[in-house]
Amino acid sequence: MNYAERNRFYWRRNLAVCVFGSFTTLVSLSMLLPFLPLYVQQLGVTNQADVVQWSAVAFGATFFGTAITAPLWGRLADRFGRKPMLVRAAIGMAIVMSLIGLARDVTDLVALRLIAGLIGGYASASIVMIGSQVPKEKAGWALGVLSTGALSGNLIGPLVGGFLPQWAGIRGTFFVGGAMIALAAITTMVLIREDFHRQSDGVRRVDHTLSPADRSRWPIIGALLVTAMMVLLANMSIEPIITVYIGDLGVALDDQARIAGVVMACSALGSILTAAKLGALADRVGSWNVIIGCLLLTGLVMVPQAYVTQWWQLAVLRGLMGMTIAGLLPAIAKLIRHSVAEHNTGKILGYLQSAQFSGQVIGPLIGGQIGAHFGLHHVFLVTAVLLVLCAAVNGWVRARFYAVPAVTAGR
Repeated sequence: MNYAERNRFYWRRNLAVCVFGSFTTLVSLSMLLPFLPLYVQQLGVTNQADVVQWSAVAFGATFFGTAITAPLWGRLADRFGRKPMLVRAAIGMAIVMSLIGLARDVTDLVALRLIAGLIGGYASASIVMIGSQVPKEKAGWALGVLSTGALSGNLIGPLVGGFLPQWAGIRGTFFVGGAMIALAAITTMVLIREDFHRQSDGVRRVDHTLSPADRSRWPIIGALLVTAMMVLLANMSIEPIITVYIGDLGVALDDQARIAGVVMACSALGSILTAAKLGALADRVGSWNVIIGCLLLTGLVMVPQAYVTQWWQLAVLRGLMGMTIAGLLPAIAKLIRHSVAEHNTGKILGYLQSAQFSGQVIGPLIGGQIGAHFGLHHVFLVTAVLLVLCAAVNGWVRARFYAVPAVTAGR
């Protein structure tokens, strides 16, 4: 009996715990978005262009760290089990999140955000666990539900970040975030169940050499990894500096953090409304159809965001974008899950997480540089072009390589 068959009685319970843990950790990670530029200023940076660029670097540092280590954690999950990776991520993130509240200058902030990425990644580990345990016919739905938990965290986080600093102070907010992640760690240790046999699963899984069949599907896997990167790039290219954009729209300084939190929350709210439904749709009509369609729609909705004149217009458009972008990651994870042998699942899903977090690094850097030198509205236009190009690449890969038998099952 293989790993997935032995854990078929646990995956629903584990899914519920992973949804809660992903929600909690991502609330803590995303709540600094509305006040990140303000914290950078508090740490001694005063020039607006420098604030924009340091905010982007500080925000992207966490995802840069995670992009580096995600494949390593995926390999270790294959060798030692998925639960230890969840516990490791939660404990590490709880400690580092609290230390960010003690940063002395912007260099400390960037360094601690980087360390958080290197040792963290709870949501990444959750995808590896659920993607490995869920029955194939339920993969799209389960990964969609897991994505909804993460997106809910991204919804609540900016709202919390818009209001909590007024009560606890900016530094105190990080201690609250650390306590929330600690709660996720305790819940994971107590409730997660995994039947992992080190003697059989671990030894067999230590050979990470891809089979010839897996290697023949690398064009498909490569296209999906690039697409996953683009999803996060599109979502994050503007969010780290959205407070500045809100200010350019005429919002008073005292209201910028709160309004920015609302605007960011609209994107996550839109995704919550459609993530599970689009995941289920991928189970029915095929993941490729969902991926290409969502890329085109997201690119289309991105363009008018460059020309808004009121913050509420941006909020509505970000909500629509959240609805169109939500189907991408579950559909991508489903296709990748069906494209590789079971003993390589953790490794390839680790690559998927690395690709996603690379997008979260590249997005803020692109947004910060374009916003600082050419104007913030150009960020939306460049991102829209990249999304349309990505849709074209996926259409070509599907037409050229879709006939691979193992992938056909995943549609």
